[in-house]
Amino acid sequence: MAYQLTIQRPVETEGVGLHTAVRSVLRLLPAPADTGIVFRRTDLDNFEIEAEVRNVARVSYATSLMKQGVLISTTEHLLAALYCCGIDNVYVELDALEVPILDGSSQPFIDLLAQAGTRRLRRQRRYIHVVKPLEFSDGDRRIGIYPSDEFRVHCVVDYGHPAVGPQEVEMTVDRESFSRELAPARTFGFLKDFLGLQSMGLIRGGSLANAIVLDDTSVLNGPLRFADEFGRHKALDLIGDLALVGRPLQASIVAHKAGHALHTQLVTRLLEDRSLWTETTTNGASRHSAAGAESDVSISSHAVAD
Repeated sequence: MAYQLTIQRPVETEGVGLHTAVRSVLRLLPAPADTGIVFRRTDLDNFEIEAEVRNVARVSYATSLMKQGVLISTTEHLLAALYCCGIDNVYVELDALEVPILDGSSQPFIDLLAQAGTRRLRRQRRYIHVVKPLEFSDGDRRIGIYPSDEFRVHCVVDYGHPAVGPQEVEMTVDRESFSRELAPARTFGFLKDFLGLQSMGLIRGGSLANAIVLDDTSVLNGPLRFADEFGRHKALDLIGDLALVGRPLQASIVAHKAGHALHTQLVTRLLEDRSLWTETTTNGASRHSAAGAESDVSISSHAVAD
């Protein structure tokens, strides 16, 4: 039997937004059972925005939430960390519109949650258990979700870049495997796109300290943390967007060259079709794997230049 979790004590961090370049303070605070993940804009009288797919506003280069015209941007790295650490209920206070990018990965949020600790609540956790497949595509981009007794992701990317060959990451995800295999993987961008994105009001806070940057042939700010850091980061982004389901998933997700738009479409379509899933308070994975067993990770990729 699994119980809902919140954090034990408040913690905070600060940094600049990747797209706005605005400095902000982010605080995580304990929340009661059945609260979910709720953002609060402390600069706007603690206006609350629930981390749910119905509040998704933008999915261009980041996943942003909006409610009654109030925006929270670039949520996916924090949401991935909260989801994989099993935090069901938390208030996320932010004094600006964008979650700080920090080093471009989820690792700083994992470290923050380690400082916060966890507290078990007297309410059972409710899982979304997928019972029928759902899949769709957009050109050569594909995504699908399939029945499973555990939470698995399979992510394939191919950017056609000399330093980034096709990369594939497939793994069972829990706190340990996410922290070890995915959380350190950083966001990335291509130098040729820089001026165009800035003219669109994007990546104004981007730097070599918070993103991997590539020119036409190579990585400008190596070494990489993983040879296939690009594929791992896209798996991280996928998990952050899947957190918008609002409850832990028992499912296997396959994403082929997908992005935030397909990720959030998948969540919307899944929740809209009640025949695709059931709600359960039983963690199916615990019936099939020994406690503490190491998660399996299968990764194949072409060589990546450092």
